Amino acid sequence: MAEGKQVSKCVSCKVNLTGEGAAQFKCPICGEDMGRCGKCRQQSNPYVCPKCGFQGP
Repeated sequence: MAEGKQVSKCVSCKVNLTGEGAAQFKCPICGEDMGRCGKCRQQSNPYVCPKCGFQGP
């Protein structure tokens, strides 16, 4: 996972970020730390930045 503030929940489905495939990243607009679980990443589930509202695939 990326460096920075540790994120504990998936921004898409709100499950704990554990296991293989989980990733942390910064919002490309505002830089907010976010994370996604492996399942949501694999399924390309949409997510919304809680700070600025950016929507990603």
